[in-house]
Amino acid sequence: MRTATARAGAHALARPLAWPFALPCAAAAAAWALLAGSAAAQQPAPMTANVEAGKARAQAVCAACHGANGVSVADNIPNLAGQRTAYIEGQLRAFKAGTRKAAAMNAIAAQLAPGDIADVAAYFNSIAPANLAVKSEPLPHLVKTRVTFPEGYKSTFRMYQTVNRPDINQVRYLWANPVAFAAARDGKPLPPGSVLLLEQHAAKLDAERKPVMGSDGFFVADRLLAYALMGSDHGWGNDFPDMLRNGDWNYAVFNPDMKLRGGVNQADCLACHKPLDKMSYTFSIEPLSMAAKKY
Repeated sequence: MRTATARAGAHALARPLAWPFALPCAAAAAAWALLAGSAAAQQPAPMTANVEAGKARAQAVCAACHGANGVSVADNIPNLAGQRTAYIEGQLRAFKAGTRKAAAMNAIAAQLAPGDIADVAAYFNSIAPANLAVKSEPLPHLVKTRVTFPEGYKSTFRMYQTVNRPDINQVRYLWANPVAFAAARDGKPLPPGSVLLLEQHAAKLDAERKPVMGSDGFFVADRLLAYALMGSDHGWGNDFPDMLRNGDWNYAVFNPDMKLRGGVNQADCLACHKPLDKMSYTFSIEPLSMAAKKY
């Protein structure tokens, strides 16, 4: 589960060649022809896209957010059906290079080879533009989660980090179950059976609508908003495509009454945590390890 800052513990244009002296017209024309021919010879041959390969990849991975037919699953995710090939290619290259920032897309694009980018772009371009009023349903295997709420967690889990979120006026408390806590204490990857829980609380606000700060340096909690959990066990990641899979981790959101919030698309969490494979796919592994070693 992702945390932010934590007090305790988140063509260039080619310039014309400047000749040092004037050339006769014929000689100049010949020189420019030679230069142009040399430049053309250095350009890579156009890549031939495989629309069927692009379709297969799009339906396995991109469909999680943009829909199998290029119709996205949410209002804040763009439709790609009928989008220009060059535009999609350019955006994917930018995400891959990190010049355009979006955690989920950066993680996915980083795994795409140039041929994959060409294939996916060609596929989405081949589809008729979408009706903007329509949405796709999230992929069923990405909505289904195996994580259950650990009732009574406060008696067995340990709280290991508190985080202020001034951008959204929240304070968050992170908890780990004994399996995760013991592994972190021993400096080991978090094993199957690990569960991490994040409490999201709205911060108490003063008369100026600013968060009230407690004596410990953290915002004073006002009301519980939700729980976000990540848990793992053997085979839990088997149904996820490799480009999204986080080992065997699953993710879930629960309402304040501890009831599962339906329709949550795990693709968002999976893509965001994907680059953290060396850290048990966990943003807060360092504060967890530090807290665990104190016990």
